[in-house]
Amino acid sequence: MIHGVRLVILGRQGAGKGTQCVRLSNHYVVPHISTGDMLRAAVKEGTPLGRVAGEIMNSGGLLSDEIMVGIVRERLDQPDASGRGFILDGFPRTVGQAEALGAILEQPLDLVIDLDVPRELVLERISSRRVCRDCGANYSATKNDPVSRICDRCGGDVVQRDDDTPDAVNKRLDIYDSQTSPLISFYNAQGILAVVNGVGHPDHVLDRLVVAIAAAGRS
Repeated sequence: MIHGVRLVILGRQGAGKGTQCVRLSNHYVVPHISTGDMLRAAVKEGTPLGRVAGEIMNSGGLLSDEIMVGIVRERLDQPDASGRGFILDGFPRTVGQAEALGAILEQPLDLVIDLDVPRELVLERISSRRVCRDCGANYSATKNDPVSRICDRCGGDVVQRDDDTPDAVNKRLDIYDSQTSPLISFYNAQGILAVVNGVGHPDHVLDRLVVAIAAAGRS
């Protein structure tokens, strides 16, 4: 049997983290836990922290590190994560959150992976992303696409989201880079950081990730 793992996956938006986290989750039989998943689950279940988070988000406020760490703790205490392990996606985002994560874990992380895709490539990927206004289906724009495009699934209008324009994407990438650089240094100093090339076919990227995890002592 393949052993479980305790991983944190870092990477820019558009680097393919979501795709690879799902694949790793299936490979190691551990839950893929994203920040969005944790928040939605906590709010839906009505946990004390979930109720507080829901009120803050509904009012347009930002969640504090204390609330985020508390929600992560609640999620990691659930049986599917406390046993074989987990794959954390989107948390931690800062050194403060990383320190708090280390304090709440009963067993240390096996590895922190930086899924490395050049900024220029993720900018191109996200800027070409289109979504159906009605059903949410995703598309990738090409130079040959008509100005107005209709969804193949439901016939709705396919549009570019306001936060997927090059200017908006660059702002998000600037924030990510400024927050994550110290985080990468933090985990590198602990000797548990691996940088994995995220460019190429998803199968090839998965192979590189499994090799990096095995090199860290996990099968």
